[in-house]
Amino acid sequence: MSFGLNVKQARKEKGLTLQELSDRSGVSPSMLSMIEREEKNPTLHVACQIAEALELTLSQLLGEQEKREVMLIRRSERLVYRDEQSGFERHLLSPSFPAKGIEFVLNVVPAGKESGLFPAHKQGVKEYLVVASGKLRAVLGDGVLDTILEEGDSLYFEADLPHRFINVGETPCSYYLVIDSTAGK
Repeated sequence: MSFGLNVKQARKEKGLTLQELSDRSGVSPSMLSMIEREEKNPTLHVACQIAEALELTLSQLLGEQEKREVMLIRRSERLVYRDEQSGFERHLLSPSFPAKGIEFVLNVVPAGKESGLFPAHKQGVKEYLVVASGKLRAVLGDGVLDTILEEGDSLYFEADLPHRFINVGETPCSYYLVIDSTAGK
């Protein structure tokens, strides 16, 4: 689509008449009509006035849409870390983009085993956890929290303290974890 057609479409979507767009943009109705019919190409200044009046960016009116990132990670393609001694598994469910600062993880802890002690993260790093199956003991810092989480329970904490997770059930325990280090950068 071209600029003129995009202007016309945006104006109609916003329910504006040519006169109303003219009043907002300072561009005459006759000029707007010629632009919409593609009889006239506006100057950069006029194009910016129209974009501003429509509450859009010039790029949007030029048809340059933001590209959406889409990544599919098949189960067979997941990055999986498995601790040979405990059997603890860490499945990375999100793309590994350190610059984005978010990780989505599935951890599986065999019955009677634990994650091991995770060191404190940088100040500002947060973790969000939900137990999908089993029973999990969460131990945060020295006495900050020591509790049992059951299926469906969730926990949020600032992860700038040592922490570990212990399966206190008789079956494997699975829990989802989101690590948000965007503020810790």
